[in-house]
Amino acid sequence: MTRTLTFAIPKGRILDEALPLLAKAGIEPEAEFHDKKSRALRFATNRPDVSIIRVRAFDVATFVAHGAAQIGIVGSDVVEEFDYSELYAPVDLDIGHCRLSVAQPVDAGDEDQAALSHVRVATKYPHLTRKYYEARGLQAECVKLNGAMELAPSLGLSRRIVDLVSSGATLKANGLVETDIIMPISARLIVNRAAFKMRSAELAPMVEAFRKAVGVRDAA
Repeated sequence: MTRTLTFAIPKGRILDEALPLLAKAGIEPEAEFHDKKSRALRFATNRPDVSIIRVRAFDVATFVAHGAAQIGIVGSDVVEEFDYSELYAPVDLDIGHCRLSVAQPVDAGDEDQAALSHVRVATKYPHLTRKYYEARGLQAECVKLNGAMELAPSLGLSRRIVDLVSSGATLKANGLVETDIIMPISARLIVNRAAFKMRSAELAPMVEAFRKAVGVRDAA
């Protein structure tokens, strides 16, 4: 009996761009997947050996790293934030482009960075934020938020935020300005390393199908 492969895909910004790539790779979710009223989280596909789970982006990495799902799609921000050794990210899917940036109030002015030893930052990326500031000789106190980051400076929670930025319109609307880019981001195909070894006959062709779907001919 063939074991079903579980493919984890993220809710939110990447999903709409990911679906055409899935189709090019030969995977199409059942009709209920597109029903906005559906509360289901797991769906069948046109392939009897593949099912899809739709979860939060941060959870995609966790499901795949722990082997609950064998393959998935998630932003490189999530891959870098968790830095799971169990994850293999063989394909840059060239979708979901944005950047992880530092922002602060427009009227904050320039601070003497040399005089600072400690900064307080609101973010849902504590690992990447601390790493960024450590490289600049600063200790970052990270206030973990899962959303509404832009409110933190105006409400006195922190002077700075680290968050995803696309057009910058949300920052501008909340009186913030982007001061530095930590990293550019795009979506990646991720695979559980152990599953890739044990189920390579199923997973290797799937990875290759995604490479072809994005026009990447050579192995990563």
